[in-house]
Amino acid sequence: MISHSRRHCVVELHALPARIGQVRRIVAAQLRYWQLDPLIDRAALGVTELLSNVHAHAQPDKACVVELELLLGRLTVSVHDNDPRLPVLKAADPLETCGRGLALVEAVSEAWGARHRAGSAGKVVWFSLRAAPAPRAPGRPVRFRATPVRENAPPLVIATAVARPDTVTVTVTA
Repeated sequence: MISHSRRHCVVELHALPARIGQVRRIVAAQLRYWQLDPLIDRAALGVTELLSNVHAHAQPDKACVVELELLLGRLTVSVHDNDPRLPVLKAADPLETCGRGLALVEAVSEAWGARHRAGSAGKVVWFSLRAAPAPRAPGRPVRFRATPVRENAPPLVIATAVARPDTVTVTVTA
């Protein structure tokens, strides 16, 4: 189940490998909708690692909730599951093939943490990123030259797109 509002998106799922890819795409689509394109790669990587941890470690089941919240210029991504055991960040042996998930989350985020869920079994693992909207393409001046038909030729007209692509400012110069 997916629900969202202007600043909040919730996805309920079972953390199975096929679902993790779907959630990555949902996160990317939601961030595009919020015009936070620069955060897509980091948020998708972070949510993948958290969901992979639920798949690998959560007991008694793999049911979880992914929550995206955009509040006061900060995107917070959290994963709620039913396992009360909090994750532990540990240094991975260089030859190990797994065990780096939380280190990756720490590397791509500005802050992260874990806490027990209030009022129920389970935990919440979260990370946050500073949210800045995707930069808009800068406006470029467009010049139109009027061809004189008679001696009183119309003046040169300069049109410039300012701030928004659907807004044009016209300046007439003599």
